[in-house]
Amino acid sequence: MSQGAHALDLLRDLKLPRIVYNHPDTGKPQRTDVLLLSPWLAPIVWNDTYNLDILNAQLAQRKVRVGITVFAIKKYTVFVSTFVDTAEKYFMVGHKVTYYVFTDRVSDIPMVELAEGRQMVVLRVPTYQRWQDVTMRRMEMLRDYSRQRFIDEVDYLVCVDVDMRFSDEVGVEILSDLFGTLHPGMYGLPRESYTYERSPQSEAYIPLDEGDFYYAGGFFGGNIEEVYKLTNFCHNAMMTDKAKNIEAIWHDESYLNKFFLYHKPTKILSPEYLWDDMFGTPAFLRRRRFLAVRKNHNEIRN
Repeated sequence: MSQGAHALDLLRDLKLPRIVYNHPDTGKPQRTDVLLLSPWLAPIVWNDTYNLDILNAQLAQRKVRVGITVFAIKKYTVFVSTFVDTAEKYFMVGHKVTYYVFTDRVSDIPMVELAEGRQMVVLRVPTYQRWQDVTMRRMEMLRDYSRQRFIDEVDYLVCVDVDMRFSDEVGVEILSDLFGTLHPGMYGLPRESYTYERSPQSEAYIPLDEGDFYYAGGFFGGNIEEVYKLTNFCHNAMMTDKAKNIEAIWHDESYLNKFFLYHKPTKILSPEYLWDDMFGTPAFLRRRRFLAVRKNHNEIRN
């Protein structure tokens, strides 16, 4: 049998689901109040800019596996239950998900009932005295586990903060080779106002006349190879700075922004995907999908 005939047989055997949805209107933009496309043609994901039914059907055909990582170090274990409970309601519903919980207090991690096809993996990691060291060392651990484990178990990795709760749908619309999230506190500001690392001696340095967006350190990801590249860059840059007794202003987030400046993300998530109610509810924010949990930072970190 020729290759062409074999391909036709495969197409005949492929059963695609029938999906009914409204016809896209080429003369009517989905939204006009926000930027929908970056200068390098990466989509910026907002409510009303995609059809989740279509995306779910595409990803279901590929049987995509998604990993989501959190670091529950010291007292931060108190957030795990709320995080997982709300993720079960809103995160990648209907898809295969593995929760990777990095912690120094394995016995404090609660057992949570999970839907079929979803599992939790608890990974023991060292403890660190300073919370700054915890945030910076996570890049090293994500890098190492990407090569040692994640590459064999999941197709995409979503890296988020644990002191958060899901309050609305977060689905396969976020997935891409490499994605970052617009920081809610920096949204709409000129780049001169971004709190990038401004010391030329630091590996995280970004000059005043450079920068596209300010990305949050609390929500990023992509396929395993791209996450490895990102975390490897951030860890190596941090170690170079540490040898010079330099600590970037916002720690791992500063290095993340440096990486995204020269290695552009293929998709960008709007502030819907990482919001804090201290910023109110501006008109552009139609959904609050992932929310910061109210807490006393000093009490939790000390």
